[in-house]
Amino acid sequence: MATDTHPTATVVDLAIEGMTCASCANRIERKLNKLDGVTATVNFATEKAHVTAPADTDVAVLVDTVEQAGYAAHLPAPPGGDAEAEPAGRTHEPADALRRRLAISAALTVPVIAMAMIPALQFDYWQWLSLTLASPVVVWGALPFHRAAWTNLRHGTATMDTLVSIGVLAAFGWSVYALFWGTAGVTGMTHPFTLTIERMDGTANIYLEAAAGVTTFILAGRYFEAKSKRRAGAALRALLELGAKDATVLRDGIETLVPIAELAVGDEFVVRPGEKIATDGVVVSGQSAVDASMLTGEAVPVEVRAGDPVAGATVNAGGRIVVRATRIGADTQLSQMSRLVEDAQAGKAKAQRLADRISGVFVPIVIAIAVGSLGFWLGSGQPASMALTAAVSVLIIACPCALGLATPTALLVGTGRGAQLGILIKGPEALEHTRTVDTVVLDKTGTVTTGVMTLQAVHAAGSEDADEVLAVAAALEAASEHPIARAVVRAAPGPLAAVDDFVAVPGLGVRGRVEGRAVTVGRPDLLDAAAMRLPDDLRAAFDEAEHRGQTPIAVGWDRAARGVLVVSDEVKPASRDAIARLRGLGLRPVMLTGDNERAARFVAAQVGVDEVIAGVLPAQKVAAVRRLQAEGAAVAMVGDGVNDAAALAAADLGIAMGTGTDAAIEASDLTLVSGDLSTVVDAIRLSRRTLSTIRTNLFWAFAYNVAALPLAAAGLLNPMLAGAAMALSSVFVVGNSLRLRSFRPQKGY
Repeated sequence: MATDTHPTATVVDLAIEGMTCASCANRIERKLNKLDGVTATVNFATEKAHVTAPADTDVAVLVDTVEQAGYAAHLPAPPGGDAEAEPAGRTHEPADALRRRLAISAALTVPVIAMAMIPALQFDYWQWLSLTLASPVVVWGALPFHRAAWTNLRHGTATMDTLVSIGVLAAFGWSVYALFWGTAGVTGMTHPFTLTIERMDGTANIYLEAAAGVTTFILAGRYFEAKSKRRAGAALRALLELGAKDATVLRDGIETLVPIAELAVGDEFVVRPGEKIATDGVVVSGQSAVDASMLTGEAVPVEVRAGDPVAGATVNAGGRIVVRATRIGADTQLSQMSRLVEDAQAGKAKAQRLADRISGVFVPIVIAIAVGSLGFWLGSGQPASMALTAAVSVLIIACPCALGLATPTALLVGTGRGAQLGILIKGPEALEHTRTVDTVVLDKTGTVTTGVMTLQAVHAAGSEDADEVLAVAAALEAASEHPIARAVVRAAPGPLAAVDDFVAVPGLGVRGRVEGRAVTVGRPDLLDAAAMRLPDDLRAAFDEAEHRGQTPIAVGWDRAARGVLVVSDEVKPASRDAIARLRGLGLRPVMLTGDNERAARFVAAQVGVDEVIAGVLPAQKVAAVRRLQAEGAAVAMVGDGVNDAAALAAADLGIAMGTGTDAAIEASDLTLVSGDLSTVVDAIRLSRRTLSTIRTNLFWAFAYNVAALPLAAAGLLNPMLAGAAMALSSVFVVGNSLRLRSFRPQKGY
């Protein structure tokens, strides 16, 4: 997949084959970054290279560079594309091959280990049976390690596979020497299983159990890593598979079933109850409830009717609707979500960059330590077998596979789980910023409030009937497209009366005839001009609404003021609880809005925000964010409109509501598919938990290697146990990351 980011650069994602550890990824990354104008990030867990290169760069050059490093590369299949577009064996075959190799190696290794560990099983010539069983494991079972080590050698480099191959061959080679040229092959030879340093005749001991055991344990680790990484990426694959495969298109009034690839912008298609909506669009006719839980995480279906937007992959849970396609293919909300998740998983946190640099120099250092251990113990008069044990253990225990998996697997699972909950994390930098953020700046309209004007109250004069006042006003306002008019019409009960002689007076209101009555709706000045002065009770209601920051409109007919309607932007039901929960995370909420001070203060009081910055223009929103930063605050900005985009980009952490504009979403670090403010809390909680998991993984990966290397060099670790421990450390890191799949949104405060 390649997309232009600006006229002088292009972004290319390459699928990489043949990587076996973090050192492989680091090596490919260095090779690509040596190309002029190229910046590359190679992710071991996702097996992808994310490359930014000059626009005229030939992808073949990038592929050739990867191949020169000893690996294979190709463009991945497009999102949602046919699995056959991927080269054969990219997903299932390696795991199947690993499983077969592991099963056969394990079956041959178990008796070898049993005979070596249990003296009672050491019958005459048991050592020769061990050689017979261990040889296929060392030669064929460990073949992937040997092959990778040979490739690395030809390119003058070394990776974790080099360590494994050298260690296994050293243990096997010593055993063969001891059997054929030493005393280990004599009839009735026995030796106990021990972990201690002892003086012994080196040619009387064999390490076939170490050679076979290390191979099997590391194969097991690789197999479980492969399975775990696949599970970790399951959320993204499930996301890509959500879309419909076919659409029932209306052409010349005839319903035709076509593949989704043939759908074009402007096509009208039918969606029946229970069917998925094929692509993003607008409802043309019909009324239904749409289940958008797979995109937003919200379980309650959303009512839609003509004119309402709908997203592809959501499910029609009610009646038959006809939808006009507005976005298709890569432009749909589902594809954008998938792309955001993939981009996030391609990134690297600061800690991971450090881990990669360490992995890049770790292998030669470990080989030096192994050679030094061998020389030291031989020079100090210890038996060759003991010296070899120490050297082989160093080689095996040092493999920092866990180090390479620490960040990518946590990022895979965390971003995948976020996608399931409608939380899109754009990259590891966003995770790191959530840890430092202490102030949350909230846009008012569309974020804290619905962004839609809603009728809040009807005040009727004297003996007037409130329902009649509303019905008459709604009948007149039905001819207007003003947001206030639409709010009144939506609240009106029953069918509306016909209107004659409709006139709109800009800035003041509307006039017309409703069922023979001359009706005026709007500002009091407009009613005054028609000799309909507001009585004291209506004037008090009007002033009170204005004082609260709401929008009152007066209604009158037949030379008398009949009532006052109060309209305002309604606060979202979850906003107050969400802001209380933000405080619970130690965050200071601040409301930032272009609305007037009174309206802002009224809304702020409803949701529990004490600090309000009102009456600001878009450019002033940026200035307000920077002013808070200058005061020492680490600012998260939450917004949804075009006017919020600059402030979102200026903030330390930008959080866009997915119900908002594309500009806001593009400028943000986190995108929330739903418009529910409480999702902000869950997004920050998930981000912090993912970051915490990454740090835990890195700590244990580092601690494991730091603690184990001296033990191995001292000869206190059997190579077989070293291999088992190394494999288990990788499984621990992946398993710890998979715990993120259990993350649940917080309910209530």
